[in-house]
Parts: sequence; structure tokens; C-alpha cells
Amino acid sequence: MKVLPVSYRLAVTSRVLAAVLGGYIVAALASVSLSLWVPMPRADAVVTGMMTSFLAYLGAVIWCFACRSAWRAWFGVIVPSLMLAAVSGLAYWMGLS
Repeated sequence: MKVLPVSYRLAVTSRVLAAVLGGYIVAALASVSLSLWVPMPRADAVVTGMMTSFLAYLGAVIWCFACRSAWRAWFGVIVPSLMLAAVSGLAYWMGLS
């Protein structure tokens, strides 16, 4: 039985954490920002944002395991999270909520 190196195990663990935690954050922020910016009645905008959040989560998980390194996976989750948080904050600041 071949034993995998610790560095490989840590890289896989880091990707799993990026996919699960980072994907959840991206999905939540995508849902909030979309529900704030879509010009629909509030209930329809929230439902649209929630349904779209599943696609955002799927995209984040696929991204995390398609990258060459765990660092790039984290980078690819953190940058969209910051951008979506800024867009949501801008919508809140402008009084769209």
C-alpha cells in the first residue's frame, strides 16, 4: 500500500475547504447581490437570487478542483466573494434594499 505524502493530503484538504466554505460564501453573496439588483418585485428577485445561488455554488466547486494549485482555488473564490460583497454593499448604500 502506497502512502500519500502529507503535502498532497493538505492540498486536497485545502481544496475541499475552499470548495465547501468558499463556495457557500460565493453562493450566499451572489444570492444577496442578485436579489438587490434585479428590477423585479422583491419576492421574485429573492427567488431568482436563491435559484441562481445553486449555480454559483456549483461553479465555485468545479473551479476549486479544476485549478492547478490550492492557492489558485482560494484566489478564485476570494476575489469573486469580495467583488460580490462590494456590489451588495453598493446596492445597500444606494438604498436599493
